[in-house]
Amino acid sequence: MIIDLISDTVTRPSKGMLAAMMQAKVGDDVFKMDPTVNELQEKAATMFGMEAALFFPSGTMANQTAIKLHTQPGDKLICDKYAHVYNYEGGGAAFNSGVTCKLIDGNRGMFTAKQLEEAVAGRADIHVPYSSLVCVENTTNKGGGACWDFTELEKLQKIAQNNNLAFHLDGARLFNALVAKNETPQQYGQLFDTISICLSKGLGAPIGSILLGTEEHIAKALRVRKLLGGAMRQGGFLAAAGIYALNNHVVRLSEDHKRAQEIGKVLASVSYVTKLEVIETNIVIFYVDEKIGATNFIEKMKCKNILLTPMGEGRIRIVTHLDYTSEMHEILLQELMNFKH
Repeated sequence: MIIDLISDTVTRPSKGMLAAMMQAKVGDDVFKMDPTVNELQEKAATMFGMEAALFFPSGTMANQTAIKLHTQPGDKLICDKYAHVYNYEGGGAAFNSGVTCKLIDGNRGMFTAKQLEEAVAGRADIHVPYSSLVCVENTTNKGGGACWDFTELEKLQKIAQNNNLAFHLDGARLFNALVAKNETPQQYGQLFDTISICLSKGLGAPIGSILLGTEEHIAKALRVRKLLGGAMRQGGFLAAAGIYALNNHVVRLSEDHKRAQEIGKVLASVSYVTKLEVIETNIVIFYVDEKIGATNFIEKMKCKNILLTPMGEGRIRIVTHLDYTSEMHEILLQELMNFKH
């Protein structure tokens, strides 16, 4: 048995999801004639109370399209130093849109309204890149699945609005935050200009993300998606998985959160763990004693068929997910408790 905790992207479609995919009605989505893709897009837009939505092969492509929509070459976007759009999208902001990033030194991937105000200051100076976009990520990947405080997001939105800045949410794991904080998609739909949500992380679809925005945004996004090579034909087979995920896999995210907390309790009790970051959702980040070392620890766990991932700077990440069973959970807890230095 392989216990893969590298990411929540490693899941495979459930039997119910596979059945939905096989029964999907399809057409040519490039001509907007795939009924299942259209259904998914309409469902997501309604869920968030936004005007329109567009289905993408990946979250990176959805985020990069949003950046393209809101910026001009030579502009800069403002984000946290841990942001996925800066760290893990291959330099796409520069390559695709010709923009630079103003990085805020926040806490676990989140920054304050005061920090945003400071970042915006001097925006009219012709010697510096023009700020046109603010990007936030919820939950924060590199920040260990941390959830933003909604009142702080409201403050950020007002600053963005007052400074004529677009406001984009990288919501790759937004549903984890919604479940953990008892919030609604509509709250976020009212706050952001554009939102990307991922269907292939905690929700368990095999592929796909959605970009939400105004009808004007999505009309432009359709052209950008084509330019980036993201137009698909009979995408309904994949969209059906997304519909199934939204209908069946949101509420159950609380199970992933509960198991992450239980893993955290064990890690907090063993002597070889030197630091454990706050656990809010399905991501656990911890440090082990330097004598053991993160690389060595990961290799030893791999020998026991438990797969973990390094996050740099001595950090190790565990991500719980749909395919992580109760049996796997018990094995992991025992291996962590009995780990030999």
